[in-house]
Amino acid sequence: MTAVQARRRRKSPASAPNRIWDAGPLTKVVLAFALVLSAFPIYYMFIMATRTNDEAIDTPPPLLPGGHLGENIQRLLSTEDAYFATGLINSAIVATTVTVSVVLISTLAGFAFAKLKFRGSKILLGLILVTMMVPLQQMGVVPLYEMMVTLGWTGQIQAVILPFLVNGFGVFMMTQYTTQAVPDELVEAARVDGASTMRIYANVVLPAVRPGMAVLALLTFMQNWNEFMWPLIVLNPDNPVVQTSIAALNQAHGTDYVMLFTGTAASVLPLFIVFVAFGRQIVGGLMEGAVKA
Repeated sequence: MTAVQARRRRKSPASAPNRIWDAGPLTKVVLAFALVLSAFPIYYMFIMATRTNDEAIDTPPPLLPGGHLGENIQRLLSTEDAYFATGLINSAIVATTVTVSVVLISTLAGFAFAKLKFRGSKILLGLILVTMMVPLQQMGVVPLYEMMVTLGWTGQIQAVILPFLVNGFGVFMMTQYTTQAVPDELVEAARVDGASTMRIYANVVLPAVRPGMAVLALLTFMQNWNEFMWPLIVLNPDNPVVQTSIAALNQAHGTDYVMLFTGTAASVLPLFIVFVAFGRQIVGGLMEGAVKA
């Protein structure tokens, strides 16, 4: 085995020891305590979603699932105060559309800034960094709202989608990831073979930056799924997203604890499903970046 192969084998996460299980007893106890402390509120929320209001206020509180989940979900979806079903559908449309747009544009821009040489690239990247330093959403609420009024989009779902289709953080993240993940020699070799710029992007860059795309997709989906302020301003109460539905639910049914727990659990469940579905790629992307660093 050569020295280079040995060094690569030492850096490989597959050949590295499992440091969690090799840790001492105190470390394991601390990690287990942190895990329980972090997961218990989510567990308790789902438990309360399966109970009745009388059971929810029992002392001591119940810690095992009940048998009223279907009834609670039916009450949640049938309430006319929060339009929860509409909120779930709207949030799924908004989060999915914005995620696809942000990931696609960010990978294209990241490839351009990282591997294509053109005049003014550093200035443009600097301007993108400036947009990350300024809270544009808070400072731009008034002009954004005036724009939506001019377009006639107030109360419509596209008013929530349009302002978030491009993300400065995503462009910066994919620029850095592409710089590390795609060697310049690989791009030059593809050019020598006669590949066009878009073919290099599709056949060389995309497979290499896929883990970074998964991380960016998760972060973008979570951010837009949890968006509250702008939808509250621009949408009508009868056409909400899930977060404004929960706010309306809290206002109309503030003492119906089971209803609030059920609504919160229903809003968290899609994020949990997305993380479980793409968790391996996300962790792989983070580990790959750590090994390269």
